[in-house]
Amino acid sequence: MGNELPKQYLPLNNRPMIFHAIETLCRNRHISSVIVVLSPADIHWSDYDWSKFSDKLIVLNCGGATRADSVLNGLIAAKQKHSMDDRDWILVHDAARPCLSDDQLERLIHEITEDEVGGLLAVPVADTLKRENAEGRVAQTESRDHLWQAQTPQMFRYHLLAHALQNTTHLPITDDASAIEALGYHPKLVTGNAYNFKVTYPHDLALAELILQQRNNA
Repeated sequence: MGNELPKQYLPLNNRPMIFHAIETLCRNRHISSVIVVLSPADIHWSDYDWSKFSDKLIVLNCGGATRADSVLNGLIAAKQKHSMDDRDWILVHDAARPCLSDDQLERLIHEITEDEVGGLLAVPVADTLKRENAEGRVAQTESRDHLWQAQTPQMFRYHLLAHALQNTTHLPITDDASAIEALGYHPKLVTGNAYNFKVTYPHDLALAELILQQRNNA
């Protein structure tokens, strides 16, 4: 993003970006607690007012070097400090996805609650995919049939997610579903939409602001 301020704190509709993700999760009637996993070196969280979410919000300063480390550390700390049960459903969401809607979240919970494995929001790949060669040119066009772009939240039982992350530390795990897959399970794909994108580049922030403004004015 080319900004000294960590991405999750960049201003979005007069709030830090992470505020919008927290608000959507806290608003859902099925979710009992929203756990924010921060770096132990985080110096920005206390600059903002989070009192609106005080009935559900839990803050843990136990983030790790990677996304998988942070999720696993959060799971372990939550069980030690807040009596998390092995059968509890855990939804892992990116702070940089501020445009998750109430409807998307409700759909995920509804479709996954009775599933034996768990699952994630995702969208079918719509664009033509090109594989690059060593010279930066197109080597070939890849089929997009049956390809989906993973989003978050990703929803799994506590015991399965913790077990998967503990047993895949040697693998390049980029999301929670891939850790589950590495154990031989097949998470369910729940159709989301393109609005639930991950803010990665400066222009993404402007787009997210437009989406949230439109949603607030609806």
